[in-house]
Amino acid sequence: MSYAPQIKVPATYMRGGTSKGVFFRLCDLPPTAQVAGPARDALLLRVIGSPDPYGKQIDGMGGATSSTSKTVILSPASKPGHDVDYLFGQVAIDKAFVDWSGNCGNLSAAVGSFAIQSGLIDAGTLPQNGLATVRIWQVNIQKTIIAHVPMLNGQVQEDGDFELDGVTFPAAEVELEFLDPAADEGEGGGAMFPTGNLVDTLDVPGIGSFRATFINAGIPTIFLDAAELGYRGTELQDAINNDVQALSRFETIRAYGARQMGLISDISEAVARQHTPKIAFVSGPATYLSSSGKTVAADAIDLSVRALSMGKLHHAMMGTCAVAIGTAAAIPGTLVNLAAGGGERTAVRFGHPSGTLRVGAAASLVDGQWQVTKAIMSRSARIIMEGKVRVPASTLE
Repeated sequence: MSYAPQIKVPATYMRGGTSKGVFFRLCDLPPTAQVAGPARDALLLRVIGSPDPYGKQIDGMGGATSSTSKTVILSPASKPGHDVDYLFGQVAIDKAFVDWSGNCGNLSAAVGSFAIQSGLIDAGTLPQNGLATVRIWQVNIQKTIIAHVPMLNGQVQEDGDFELDGVTFPAAEVELEFLDPAADEGEGGGAMFPTGNLVDTLDVPGIGSFRATFINAGIPTIFLDAAELGYRGTELQDAINNDVQALSRFETIRAYGARQMGLISDISEAVARQHTPKIAFVSGPATYLSSSGKTVAADAIDLSVRALSMGKLHHAMMGTCAVAIGTAAAIPGTLVNLAAGGGERTAVRFGHPSGTLRVGAAASLVDGQWQVTKAIMSRSARIIMEGKVRVPASTLE
């Protein structure tokens, strides 16, 4: 039996924030994968190495975690006033599934850099030195992200002294602005607070009832109180991810929360929507040892947050969830705000398993409704490898 040669697809492997992903220009994809559908999903699954029943993604570019099982497709801007379109695909590890329902805030930090270095932005419009402002249209959630990318001698500056907990080496700082991060009316079951409440009661049959803040900002997120779940809020990955019963409980809570948010109509639909909503638990500031062994002092943070992504506790914090944290913290009365001590806030520094992160948000009460104009945080990004990724020709048959 004869086999066709592998397909070669131009690609770039990048780190953005505490995530890694394979970046493509839309025009470089095989024609059948240039449009949304089964061919595109099949290509990205094979690139990443999914589905893998062993959970290792050995035969692909994925790194066997939700943070490293990601893909990005960029194309010229389709919306006036923007520089580039950014489409994100979260690839499941052990299932043949690509979730297109949300954004990746961490990889957002790499979008501006990739757009510049891959020629998607006219070099004549960029500064030789200083900050290049890249206006990004995030296709998944139909929102604008502004990336401030450092330039040096006409090139993207990737090296620097900015340190980001969860990333081993320092790099150049990329500031991100997430404009109007809350959901539009009717999107995801409603506006910023889909139930109309800052705190709800979430009843989960067989598990219990919990106070919850449901918010659509950055990414749909369910915030719970750590103590009500039986946690301190300072747990590291092994405490959660090695507990099969805990993971199952979190997924059940997430499913019922998704239904209460209006994201799904039946809890059985949650399995096909793994990327959203996120589920997180919060607590007041407390001293703990991070995963790197560094002490995070209680007086250095406003609160602690632990969040799950694709069914596992995240090793640091998803960028989009950080936007949700900053937004919720800015609004008095949410569980996030109360954990941080209450009151009006423009920024918080929170503890996560790898260390700390500061995120800011501008919130105001307009006609009895909370509005957030933007959330701001800093990340870093760099190209790790570029060239061509290969997939068997049978992938697109």
